[in-house]
Amino acid sequence: MLTRLEGYEKPLPYSTLLKRPDLRHRGSNLNANSELYVTVQPFADSKPLTVHVQTPYKHFKTVRVWNQWLTLPLQYSTLPANTQLAITLWDLSPINPKGGDRGHHVPFGGTTIPLFDDNATLRTGRQKCRIWRHKAADGFSSSMTPWQEPRRRGRRGQEVETVVVDNKQSKREAERDRLVDLMKQHEMGAMPDNKWLDQMVFRQIEKLERQSIRESNRPDIFPRLEKFDTNDSQNHDSHPSLCAEGDPDHIDGSFFLYIELPRFDHPIVFTDHEYDPPPISSIHPPASQNAAAVNFKPPPEVQLGPGIQSDAQGQSDTDGGGRLIRLYDPEIGYADNSAETKHRRLIRGQRNALDRDLKPNPKMRDFLNRVMLYGPTIELSDKEKDEVWRFRHHLTRDKRALTKLVKSVNWSEPAEARQAIALLSKWVEIDVDDALELLGPGVQNPTVRAYAVDRLRKADDEELLLYLLQLVQALKFEPQHSKDDDDTDSSLASFLIARSAASLKLGNFLHWYLMVELDEDAPSQSPHNKRLFARVSYDFMKELEMTSEGHARRKILLGQGEFITVLSKISKEIRGSRGDRLRKIEQLKKMLADPKNEMLTFDPPLPLPLDPEVRVTGVIADECNVFKSSLLPLYVNFKTDTGEKYPLIFKTGDDLRQDQLVVQIIALMDRLLQKENLDLKLTPYRILATSTLAGAVQFIPSAAVSSILSSAKYRGGILGYLRHHNPPTPDSPSILGVRKEAMDTYVKSVAGYCVVTYLLGVGDRHLDNLLIAPDGHFFHIDFGYILGRDPKPMAPLMKLSREMVEGLGGSSPASPNNESQFEVFRQYCFTAYTTLRRSSSLILNLFALMQDAHIPGLSVFGGGEECVRKVEERFKLEGSEEEALVFFAGMIEREMGAWGPVLIDKLHGFAQGWRA
Repeated sequence: MLTRLEGYEKPLPYSTLLKRPDLRHRGSNLNANSELYVTVQPFADSKPLTVHVQTPYKHFKTVRVWNQWLTLPLQYSTLPANTQLAITLWDLSPINPKGGDRGHHVPFGGTTIPLFDDNATLRTGRQKCRIWRHKAADGFSSSMTPWQEPRRRGRRGQEVETVVVDNKQSKREAERDRLVDLMKQHEMGAMPDNKWLDQMVFRQIEKLERQSIRESNRPDIFPRLEKFDTNDSQNHDSHPSLCAEGDPDHIDGSFFLYIELPRFDHPIVFTDHEYDPPPISSIHPPASQNAAAVNFKPPPEVQLGPGIQSDAQGQSDTDGGGRLIRLYDPEIGYADNSAETKHRRLIRGQRNALDRDLKPNPKMRDFLNRVMLYGPTIELSDKEKDEVWRFRHHLTRDKRALTKLVKSVNWSEPAEARQAIALLSKWVEIDVDDALELLGPGVQNPTVRAYAVDRLRKADDEELLLYLLQLVQALKFEPQHSKDDDDTDSSLASFLIARSAASLKLGNFLHWYLMVELDEDAPSQSPHNKRLFARVSYDFMKELEMTSEGHARRKILLGQGEFITVLSKISKEIRGSRGDRLRKIEQLKKMLADPKNEMLTFDPPLPLPLDPEVRVTGVIADECNVFKSSLLPLYVNFKTDTGEKYPLIFKTGDDLRQDQLVVQIIALMDRLLQKENLDLKLTPYRILATSTLAGAVQFIPSAAVSSILSSAKYRGGILGYLRHHNPPTPDSPSILGVRKEAMDTYVKSVAGYCVVTYLLGVGDRHLDNLLIAPDGHFFHIDFGYILGRDPKPMAPLMKLSREMVEGLGGSSPASPNNESQFEVFRQYCFTAYTTLRRSSSLILNLFALMQDAHIPGLSVFGGGEECVRKVEERFKLEGSEEEALVFFAGMIEREMGAWGPVLIDKLHGFAQGWRA
């Protein structure tokens, strides 16, 4: 905004009027408030960025005030850091200085102000610009019309400050600067408004500024313009903005232009856009140990010419030739080699008939077997892709090879894609883990994705429920088939809708997974994905209507929604209410018993969203509680239609999606272990996120290890707790004074959770989130830190505390007189680790499908491949099974003797006691 022009004109000397009589008739000489117009043009590197803009005509009465916003046709994001605004005030003259009848405008003065300061921050707010009389603003990098007066230079280049000889003037300037600073704070909203007082201050500032400008015309105060260069006279002669009198040093007065630049809520800092580094070529030289396996023929003999050295270190040849310089070509990473692309097209397009009966020799068979063992995160080299494609007909009998073939196909080539799709019907049935990999973001061919969905159709509801959370996320990767952006129907969506409409359990969880994705408090969800999930939810409800029980099922989902809404409202009111915990408990019981909330009786019984197989008939208000945690979770006990009780924990203000994911993976691992007849007594308790900041958790009656150790009731720590709840009986044998079934449960569950929490990288493990049920089930809770993250230093890879080992009877070797279960625990750990290691692809693919779920623990690593690699590292897939077991055994020994976790547990217990 152009605000106003302040200054004082010196009268023209009579001698000047004799030389230039036309000056008498200039607008500014006829009237002290003559009409001026202003042009503004942005410059960078001494070049204009766009055309100028100018003010409309305005008549001035007593002062030159425009108060006019000017808009330049540029965006801030496109401006370079050295952008300057060249602002010129134009006067009217009866004579064109360049001759002719047109163009009777001459520069009244100009100023050039940089848009960014020395700290690369965009200037904002009120600015005071020095006007250089009779000069048009040049906009040069070394401007001769700077907005501030240049500092004078001494003989050695040091800056010399202007000496102020008038003490009164110094005080006035200090007072003016103080008031200007206060006015800037007022404009930024840092000071409250007081209209009558503000007007007085504004008038006082204007008065002080006018006084300062008037005194700046005094010859003893106002310094003459120093020469910018020894060739200044030449610069002025070539510059179009000569002074009217032809003397660049002539000063006719002091003028300042006040402008207002737009203000923003936050500082705008210039920064160059950092482009991603160009990708490295996908052509990787084979490792030395694998060179023999990859290169089946000996390398050809190469004769180097004179001046070319063959060593990689760049040593000089004996003939004194120059060095061989390596240049990086970014096109290698961005674009395929055109010659290789054409060669691949010719080979793959013409050898279809020849490859049909092609069989690998023993060396090639070993090579292909190594490729088949690659995990889902490993990219195939060009050599590996070519060999997989060449033996594709032979590999149709290997279920592991389909994902490798999909990675080897160039899907942009129609002929090659048609050949690959024709093989799908001949391929042997693939496993579920490979089907999940084909539904990931790396596969966009709809036929291949439909083939993966057909494999999922053969899974029963219980198995499908283990992957349902990831399959809902896989909907984001489905290609669109319709021209309508909202038409996102696909084979995966149709499959999930049809199966969920036929099953109460699947439909229950599909509905709540979709509700979380449609949560309005999830700003990270893109509008496209919200439309997608809204369409799937709508189609699911339409499909329900077409079933015989559809109307009743929709009423159930509606009742569950009202049930969760009431619990959320109560939880928020309890958190926001004042008073101690006892008062909050009484308030909770009163609210649950209030007939308005309709929680005392459910008629008909309502399937719980947490577990739809459990039908609750009402809440037991007198048996509800509020936990001591900072978020004040609610303990709510329900009556079921079978006469039993079902307690759960309901929380608001906490994102339970990460805990839900971890417990789902634990449930999957439990199923994988039981398939191998290994039941490690895991406790994958139920957990359901009903929104991004609310959810329900199944309550398992248990005691924390910390409370067991601090209780005088259980002498002997964990063993004392187990002996108290499971005393030996004459009919059943005992181990370490504990009934054998309970001790077996404890040993197996400790081994299982040690392996599971290590693989998932669960952090923040302390004795408060390790629980033991009375029957011996040991389990973990609170999975806020996963994939190796931990808020405490010296965090262990696996939580195996001294107290847990003592519960096993100690770590001493077993003997006839020693009933220690430590060796049994180790064997369970080794068996579980190797079993889950063989199913690593399934677990890694489940994490890969969650890469766009915006779960906090995954978003820290950027999601996607980085999260998958964090889990993959813990499987030690680069070595053999024997090497992985040696590593795991060494880790058990290290964690048992580590002092870091002991110190962390002591500090955590001290902090918890201090808080209590």
